[in-house]
Amino acid sequence: MTNATLLVIEGKHADHPAFAAALRRKGFEVELASSGNQALARLKGKFDPDVVVVHAASLRTSGKRICQSLREKAENLPILLILEPGREVSNTSANVVLSLPFTIQKLVNRIRHLLPGDGKNSIHAGLIRLDVENHTVRCFGKQTRLTPRLMRLLKILLDHRGEVIERKSLFSQVWETDYTDDTRTLDVHVSWLRQAIEADPKNPKLLKTVRGVGYRLDV
Repeated sequence: MTNATLLVIEGKHADHPAFAAALRRKGFEVELASSGNQALARLKGKFDPDVVVVHAASLRTSGKRICQSLREKAENLPILLILEPGREVSNTSANVVLSLPFTIQKLVNRIRHLLPGDGKNSIHAGLIRLDVENHTVRCFGKQTRLTPRLMRLLKILLDHRGEVIERKSLFSQVWETDYTDDTRTLDVHVSWLRQAIEADPKNPKLLKTVRGVGYRLDV
């Protein structure tokens, strides 16, 4: 996957290797946080990473409490925990646990296994991560499985993000029909899609209604 976004929680202790810079060189977009609290503050904003790397060894902690706090904030967010040599932690809430030492390539490989899709079957736009192969979308740390029709609707909106798509045109494309006299079903599906991608579906910030015209996806 290209341009995957990571949140790396990493301290500056010289007795353990740092990974943020190396991950940037490997092509990842890296946001760095120096503590668990700082990372949580980033997640409370509009930052929605693909994976969180908790470098607990560099923070001189087990990382258990940080992982639990992250999991409470974003239930489906993949977490990779890095521990110092010989340290074992149970029930960390992390998806993957690595103990030092290891190569940067091993870290990259583990991160890639946590990413949605393989790049060819995923679409990233702003906060939205659509995994076409698995029919799932993740946004604001929430992951939702989509029906084939909802996935087609979202994919069309993503392909034309920033553009206003007329309701009849959108209905015709999603339902693959020339009959466009009744588009109320489209409105219902838009409502369902907002449940999946909006932080507050009743006050949508991403999928906008353009009155009298149609819909526009702002990402």
